[in-house]
Formats: sequence, structure tokens, C-alpha cells
Amino acid sequence: MTSPASAAPVVGIVMGSDSDWPVMEAAAKALDEFEIPYEVDVVSAHRMPREMIAYGENAAGRGLKAIIAGAGGAAHLPGMLASVTPLPVIGVPVPLKYLDGMDSLMSIVQMPAGIPVATVSVAGARNAGLLAVRVLAAADPELQGRMTEFLGDLNEQATEKGKRLRQKVAGAESFGFGK
Repeated sequence: MTSPASAAPVVGIVMGSDSDWPVMEAAAKALDEFEIPYEVDVVSAHRMPREMIAYGENAAGRGLKAIIAGAGGAAHLPGMLASVTPLPVIGVPVPLKYLDGMDSLMSIVQMPAGIPVATVSVAGARNAGLLAVRVLAAADPELQGRMTEFLGDLNEQATEKGKRLRQKVAGAESFGFGK
């Protein structure tokens, strides 16, 4: 699966199982917002190790510029991909039934020296997508401009939220600091 359909993917979004898609879809949506073409696949580190290694080894040659890898439990996929590709790998800890993704977070973030994996929060696939956009924007001034606009929009949204909150509590009994 690639989006947009006609463009060659520059970001790979992979996960250990299709059951990770409800979390990982947020990365795809973030990339869609910036019109970044991507591919999506299941590449299990434990159930299909040969294919996983081939995916990592061939990713740069196929034109990918970054890989977003989501995994739960032992969460070996991001680190194993990082060990066989020169591309930046962004790991997304996927929460499972037990431990709420903390096991995945610790597995992904504790990489040995020389094998870095950028790690986002548990279920933080949207931020993984946005981080991939920033990685790409480092070499693309137009994309960098769109990221700057995005950040400006975030600032405006937060400013408006503060304004609404101040209006809501104006005249109300004081709370918080200075009470």
C-alpha cells in the first residue's frame, strides 16, 4: 500500500502484525497531511526474520528516506531494522494487553551504541509521522516551509485555547496560583 498511489514511497511504515495498524495508521495520516508518499507492510522480526532483514537492507536502494517501525511486546522490529539499514528508523512502541506498552518502550529506547532508533511515546505514531516529515524537510526547503506553517498553526490553536479558557474563568472565583 502506497500513498499517494502514483508517487514512489519515501517513507516505509512497517509493523510486526496487522493488529498494530490501528496505532500505526496515525503515522500514515500525518504523512498524508504533508503529501509524503509512503508504503505500509507487515514485517515481523520474529515470524519473518529473513524478509525483515531484506526489507531493511533494500530500503535505501528502493528510494526510502526513513522507516517508521511499530512493534509491541519485545518490540525487536525497530532495532533490528536499524541494525541493517543506513536510514533513520523511528520506533513506535505499540501497547498490548499487558504492561500498556512500557515493555515495548523500554525495548525500543534501550539500543546498544551505534544502532540508534528515534523513539516516540507509546502509541505515538502521529509524532513518528511528523518526525519523518522533519527528517525529510532537512533537505527540502519547500517541505521545511510547510512544517513551519504547521508549527504556526499549532501555536495559533494553543493561543486560542488559552484565550477561551481565560474567558471561561473570567469573573469566576480565583483558583490556582495566587489564590
